[in-house]
Amino acid sequence: MKYRTIGTDPATRREVSVIALGAMLFGTWTDEETAFAVLDRFVEAGGNFIDTSDNYAFWYDGGVGGQSEELLGRWRRSRGVGDEIVIATKLGARPLAPGTSYIDNPEGLSAKAIRSATEASRERLGVEKLDLLYAHIDDATVEQRETVEAFGELVAEGTVGLLGVSNQAMWRVERARALAAGAGLPGYEVLQYQHSYLRPRSDVPSDLFPDGSLGHAGAELLGLLRAEPGLILVAYSPLLTGAYVRADKPLPDDYDHPGTPARLAVLHEVAKETGATANQVVLAWQIGAELPVLPLAGASSLAQLEENLAAVDLELTADQRARLDAAH
Repeated sequence: MKYRTIGTDPATRREVSVIALGAMLFGTWTDEETAFAVLDRFVEAGGNFIDTSDNYAFWYDGGVGGQSEELLGRWRRSRGVGDEIVIATKLGARPLAPGTSYIDNPEGLSAKAIRSATEASRERLGVEKLDLLYAHIDDATVEQRETVEAFGELVAEGTVGLLGVSNQAMWRVERARALAAGAGLPGYEVLQYQHSYLRPRSDVPSDLFPDGSLGHAGAELLGLLRAEPGLILVAYSPLLTGAYVRADKPLPDDYDHPGTPARLAVLHEVAKETGATANQVVLAWQIGAELPVLPLAGASSLAQLEENLAAVDLELTADQRARLDAAH
């Protein structure tokens, strides 16, 4: 396994594996026995970075989520896992009532909601401190200063280590970071956004993002990474839920544009040259990128996990990387 540092403060920064394990479906679609086997193998291979959220997976049974955190808590207790494993979780998008969603009824990012959600996640995970806590979505109903100060209090108390943000417009992220810096408080250091080898359109609206998908890592985010070396992108859904390798998994609609075929062609050329799968090339392309990108990939079987882990040791040549980058 290879590792990289997230965070800049010596008191909170952590060394994490260059690939993170997504636990979103653990405890729901992925049964406990399988999830435990995947977690055990990930740790055996040197993986120490696991990602979840307080709302995973509310859509499975129409509830409010928490199943993934609860399973990770049971796994930690059964294996005697301590703080050598970095577990990241998120808050803000947990539905307030069964049968609702984060779109119309989220817990949000008020000071009260942040403290309550943090305590509940710590209890479900069975930890005294959350290593990395994200604001999962934005909350326009709350002044950003309130959110920034609430997160800062948790870090000062020692119940939270690093702070991260997901699915917010970059101008909102930078405004929050500026507020934190001006108040002498810790700010967002980890950015979790959807990022893969194929480039999506950014103007395709959705229920959550009517102005286009703010969940994608676009030019503004990548520019921010270049300007702020202390930041890192944790790239969720890097494998597009299997669409690179499975004929029964079509690409999402926002990838339907003229640039996609050219990039797919080069991707499959490089996969053939290396003897790797397209998935492994995508992960290796991210891991070895010039910008700090850490892929976050889920696995619902040991076979999927082994495929992902093998990407850590896949070294792309300078020519292969240049061809992948240039395709459009």
